[in-house]
Amino acid sequence: MFAHIKGIAEEVLNDRVTIDTAGGVGYELMCSNATLRRVKQGDTVKLFVHLHIAQDAVSMYGFISTEERAMFRKLISVTRVGPKLALSVLSTLSVSDIALAIMTENAAIFDGVSGMGRKTAARVLLELKEKLDGDMGSAEAFSAKANVSSEITMEATNALMALGYDGLTASKAVSSVEEANSVQELITKALKEIAKRGSK
Repeated sequence: MFAHIKGIAEEVLNDRVTIDTAGGVGYELMCSNATLRRVKQGDTVKLFVHLHIAQDAVSMYGFISTEERAMFRKLISVTRVGPKLALSVLSTLSVSDIALAIMTENAAIFDGVSGMGRKTAARVLLELKEKLDGDMGSAEAFSAKANVSSEITMEATNALMALGYDGLTASKAVSSVEEANSVQELITKALKEIAKRGSK
């Protein structure tokens, strides 16, 4: 029904924005933190829209990019994941971070998401694994994974987490390694990547 809405950001709150369109109509859109950081009150903005119809409410969600909207739609397609939780995920993790979690099957990446437990995270990984495609920008981000088996990847990620690295840092480091023939080799190369970034 709505593809996008363009207008003046009349009001920007901590979870939504009101856009005043040329026709004088104000649209209230629920947004992730990632989108809200890109919207300033008084600026002309264009947000891509998802219209959500429930039994007791009709809500509109706005996104700064079509990639973010696509990920939102994929998240709410998962059993027991509603719009509120999907926005919480997108407020905590970037689209590429979520794609990384799915590709590396690492539920720990979702640990910092408010309202998401490990069971729900596991369900997201299971149901979205086959839905992950190029429209989320994942192809380039994970092209290097072709030379590292998924079994080695998971073992190396778990090993880095056991060393004290958080799930997101571990997965990013492991996914950045282009080639490895063993878990030990992958861990060593991943640790070098972490050292380069200066993060632990």
